[in-house]
Amino acid sequence: MDTNYILIFLSLVVVFSYTFDLIAKKTKIPSVIFLFGTGLGIQYTLKYLGIEIPNVSQFLPVIGTVGLVLIVLEGALELRFEKDKLALIRTTLGSSFFILVFTALILTFLFRYMTHLPFQICLLNSIPLAIISSAIAIPSVSDLSKKKKEFVIYDSSFSDILGIMFFYFAKQNETYDFGAYFNLGKDIVITLLIAVAISVIFLFLIKRITHHIKFFLILALLLLVYAIGKKFHLSSLIVVLFLGLFLNNAEIIPIKKFKELFLYEKLRSDLDQFLLLTAESAFIIRTFFFLIFGYIMDIYSLLNWTVLMNGAIAVIVIYGVRALYLRYVAKTDVLPEVYIAPRGLISILLFFDIPKSMKLNDTADGLLLFVILATSVIMTFGLLRTKKEEETEESYELINNPVGAPKPALGGASESESES
Repeated sequence: MDTNYILIFLSLVVVFSYTFDLIAKKTKIPSVIFLFGTGLGIQYTLKYLGIEIPNVSQFLPVIGTVGLVLIVLEGALELRFEKDKLALIRTTLGSSFFILVFTALILTFLFRYMTHLPFQICLLNSIPLAIISSAIAIPSVSDLSKKKKEFVIYDSSFSDILGIMFFYFAKQNETYDFGAYFNLGKDIVITLLIAVAISVIFLFLIKRITHHIKFFLILALLLLVYAIGKKFHLSSLIVVLFLGLFLNNAEIIPIKKFKELFLYEKLRSDLDQFLLLTAESAFIIRTFFFLIFGYIMDIYSLLNWTVLMNGAIAVIVIYGVRALYLRYVAKTDVLPEVYIAPRGLISILLFFDIPKSMKLNDTADGLLLFVILATSVIMTFGLLRTKKEEETEESYELINNPVGAPKPALGGASESESES
């Protein structure tokens, strides 16, 4: 194929993705839905023209993994650790853990009842459906209040991390005895120690590197650490989240020697540049990931009755568990948080990592597609509803307290009435 045509195509994809992001901010429809539709359109256009479709599915896990690392790092680099956020961190960690576990277990028993397959297979297919996608959730809440935005960032990031740990724990253990849980605890401790060491080393590198290219080097080293950690079955995403939080909050560490060795005058400016680079890189990676996903998916799988039934059950469980936990256990805001539970990038990656022999059935891919689309539509509805309610409240305030109107004095009388 002509190189110029390839360059034109790649450039147009990025332009369209940017346009989709602008549309998403206005309509609240996740841009990934537009990207998925574009990929699907390319697939059927090539079929109609009789052009042989190359197999690009092999690139999806690689692109998705890089995107996941960048998205979690971007979210962590935006979070400032303050004492008043401890309650929020506890709430989101608790909600992420319990909602993930309860959702996965309920789906597991339902799938086991319907298919009579072994518990491990049903659990392995349920966990990806129970994980919130930070790749979709975080970019979708840019217009929410700071408090709600931080809730979503922590909630979805914790869900990704815990979900990946839960998935590989289920994959590696047919039985869940003391030894299995001991190994899990050991891996978490080792990962946290590695995260601390890596974070200190990276902060030192950021300070010492004077070459004009340094942040892509940091990203490359981070991906290297992530990949090595995954080879040893460690929860490498913890390292990514910890690094982002550590870099963005290094200034508040109350150790004089640490400040002398690692902090410097331009640190905040450098971190702003690092955040910008990470965000733009994540945008590019996310663009091509969901485009390829749409390109390789079979939309006709949604017409299967088993897919529709299992998908509907999965969606009901997902939102039922989330609503009940947020309302009665966490006792936190339910709206619009309950709607912000999209499935996406991490669910796709984990589904691709399930061996064929352990897939739920031939309709597993269709089930995944149904849940991703349904949760994205529900999130869109929830965000639109929230926006409409906020606009209604603002209109009510303007009608009852117009600009320039005299404010009521204490006791409810106006200033003129008070004077008379």
